[in-house]
Amino acid sequence: MIKGIIFDIDGVLLDSMGIWDDLGARYLKSIGAQPEEGLQEILFSMSMEQGAEYLREHYHLDKSDAEVLDGISGMLEKFYFDEVLPKSGAKELMEYMKGKGVKMVAATSSPRLHVEKALGRNGMLEYLDKIFTNTEVGESKHSPKIYNIAAEYMGTTPDETLVFEDSLYALKTAEAAGYVTVGVYDAKGEPDQEGVKNSGDYYIREMTEFPEIYEARLV
Repeated sequence: MIKGIIFDIDGVLLDSMGIWDDLGARYLKSIGAQPEEGLQEILFSMSMEQGAEYLREHYHLDKSDAEVLDGISGMLEKFYFDEVLPKSGAKELMEYMKGKGVKMVAATSSPRLHVEKALGRNGMLEYLDKIFTNTEVGESKHSPKIYNIAAEYMGTTPDETLVFEDSLYALKTAEAAGYVTVGVYDAKGEPDQEGVKNSGDYYIREMTEFPEIYEARLV
């Protein structure tokens, strides 16, 4: 019997993955620079600090790394504060699970202030008992620490806790730690959808698909 859910936020609760695809290009255009072809792929594996350094050096920007980072961070903040919308069906699923008496928390790699503002603006924050961030936990989702802390907070064991993730590496981490996993499709997220589909205990392309799975297999 499922007693708790740990939701990832970006690509699961919020339709926010697209910003990470073009954040560097957005910033360059905002200061009158023309982004190169394939910039998204170049920046994909970099931290924001590394990305800021790359943009400054490669585009010969008359700014410090810190100034570039501040500019990027400002655009990201504006997106979360004012623009991002819920993932289709996410709010409805949270309402459904609330009606079933299932506890809900979130585990995210994004800054707390960003996601709290976005979830609050979209009327979703009220469904979550708590948000856990990788920064505050001190480890990425390559480690199960954030899931374990979240489950402990809810008072649930891994085998009675669902983890919703759109990233393959995070799904594998949760699965290896004994959690019941749900792989979530996102058009702008994980490129290895076959991996996501085959890794999790369950796989959904739309959040609205999950109640049927829950009623048939998890009650």
